[in-house]
Amino acid sequence: MIVSPLLVLSLSTALAEEVPSLEVSPLLMAVAQDEDEEEDEEEEDDSSSKKKKKKASGGGDDERRIREIVRGFYAKTNIGAATYLLNFGDKGLGTAVSTGTFVSLSVGQDFVDNEKQSMAWEVSINQGVHNGLDWSLQGGTCDFAGGAAGGYPCTEGDLRTYSLQASYEFSAYPVRRIGIGFRAGAGALFSPLLLESVGYTEDVLPAYGAEPGMHNSIHPYGFAGPTFEYYTKLSHFSVGLDVDVFYAIGWDLGLNASGALKYTF
Repeated sequence: MIVSPLLVLSLSTALAEEVPSLEVSPLLMAVAQDEDEEEDEEEEDDSSSKKKKKKASGGGDDERRIREIVRGFYAKTNIGAATYLLNFGDKGLGTAVSTGTFVSLSVGQDFVDNEKQSMAWEVSINQGVHNGLDWSLQGGTCDFAGGAAGGYPCTEGDLRTYSLQASYEFSAYPVRRIGIGFRAGAGALFSPLLLESVGYTEDVLPAYGAEPGMHNSIHPYGFAGPTFEYYTKLSHFSVGLDVDVFYAIGWDLGLNASGALKYTF
């Protein structure tokens, strides 16, 4: 193969020429380095921020679980049943006062709040509604001395009772959400006369033989009983069960059992 001398000369000249320099300006290198450092700093800040958020989030779970159980000043409502155990029982003609409904509104405060125990005071207003033996069936068998002679306490029949009470409660917590306690207190019970006063005076009292003093008079009482409380996962709310045995002077021995819904502020 014959190569042209002119072609060889042109190739030699091209190879002899210097290749343009590809060096980068020092100023551009400095700018690029500064940008890299800024990106590293931003990444470190983001990483530190994420760690803090993660740590705060992890602690927040515990705090939320703790906040679900709130103790302090509270309002509570109870609904249940009430019954009498002695004088108003069955004396031959039937139960003088039957088991009835019981409702209560309370306010109180946990003045001691520890992890395993608490103490609280509480003030309550209660109402009881009972069906009773008609007064006309009580004549000759009721005893206006409150059943001391073995007869019925002389009442108008159906009863409605109101009471105001104050109590002290101690609770222990075997597990975080469950409280088991005991409370005791005292109060005053009042049962208004539901019959017309004229009919009561002219018809009922002659059948009784005297004023029994059951209605329109104050009956002091004391009570005590166990309590159960469950703190729900809905913050501030708890549910429970209260059982009280009480004795009212000039009235009767009774038992209240009711479910409770409590909101702690």
